[in-house]
Amino acid sequence: MSNELQNIKNRFGIIGNFPALNRALEKAIQVAPTDISVLVIGESGVGKEFIPKIIHSESKRKHQPYIVVNCGAIPEGTIDSELFGHEKGAFTGATATRKGYFEVADGGTIFLDEVGELPLQTQVRLLRVLESGEFMKVGSSQIQKTNVRIVAATNVNMMKAIQDGRFREDLFYRLNTVQIDMPPLRERKGDIHLLFRKFAIDFAEKYRMPELELEPSAVHYIENYSFPGNVRQLRNLVEQMTVVERDRKISVEKLAEYIPMDAHLPMVVTQPNTPKQNDFGSEREIMYKILFDMRNDINDLKSLTSELIKNRGNPDLSNQEKNLISRIYTPEATPQTASPNSLLYFENNNNVSSQNIQNPTIISNPEDSYEDFEDIEIEENKPESLSLQNNEKDLIVKALEKHNGRRNRAADELGISQRTLYRKIKQYNLEE
Repeated sequence: MSNELQNIKNRFGIIGNFPALNRALEKAIQVAPTDISVLVIGESGVGKEFIPKIIHSESKRKHQPYIVVNCGAIPEGTIDSELFGHEKGAFTGATATRKGYFEVADGGTIFLDEVGELPLQTQVRLLRVLESGEFMKVGSSQIQKTNVRIVAATNVNMMKAIQDGRFREDLFYRLNTVQIDMPPLRERKGDIHLLFRKFAIDFAEKYRMPELELEPSAVHYIENYSFPGNVRQLRNLVEQMTVVERDRKISVEKLAEYIPMDAHLPMVVTQPNTPKQNDFGSEREIMYKILFDMRNDINDLKSLTSELIKNRGNPDLSNQEKNLISRIYTPEATPQTASPNSLLYFENNNNVSSQNIQNPTIISNPEDSYEDFEDIEIEENKPESLSLQNNEKDLIVKALEKHNGRRNRAADELGISQRTLYRKIKQYNLEE
């Protein structure tokens, strides 16, 4: 990290070493000496306000005014007057001539926060200022000149706003000469504990109380929380806990009272030093995992049905067959009524219990033969199933690599038996 970047972080109290954060700060430093327009993109609470401060402080305008305008907080009827000023008598209540922000900030920098909330009429006026530096006060016909540098920020999806007609495309490209993206806190996992400690020290000093400290399990918990409110939410959390909590050692149970993990699913969270279950990189892989589980159930059902046909009504079932019946034919999954052509049905309204598992009734056609049944197979190699097979193969390879070839661990993670895993390894030629 360059000394210049570290100095900026120290001056503005910015904590973190995430590459995307460093890149955003470096771009701000790089464009600061110019008068180019900058658009800062990022979710609410990520710290977008630091970028225009850095740009202004590192520019030749640093001794001139720096004005922050929250475009979303000014009513639509008065925002033109706030930005560009008005003449006396321009509207009801305009008892005197008033200067707007663009006139006051002449020679300096204006930060337009939440610029995506600007009304369309105001967007036209702003576009003229950006293109020519000219504006007119509300109620005036006299053109005035201003020399300001504009830095804007928004958490709105600007392309969608343009498509919906809520934001002018020409203004967007004029503001977005240079775009700086601020990463959300959930992507900066390594910075979360650093920020927590920084805020804990600040608020302990402010309220003259002992500093908060997280237990190791609580550190793991907080680093896996989604933080929809980003850094602002984390700061408020630490301030609240500093004032409220008497025990300065924060456990994971206490932390969960303030930020319950299940409030922002889906998210996979595990405790340290424990094997991860269903450790997948994306929702798509999770869906594939569900499909594989369903296919394994179907294969088990085929195997069970095959054994029952071979038994030809023999009521004695092996333990493995009983377990398969218990797992497949749950009360929720069992149909309310049995079809006359069913191969297998259970008494007592078809609800599976320990009694009727012992004595299932087999209905078979004397003309049926097991040999005929064995020829009925699902065509595994149809083109539409190739993608599913490839993903199944990838999941098996990942699980084996993760557990250094230990098949019992890999089978547990995939949710299948070791026997099924062995069969899949043979099927996909994955032998070591």
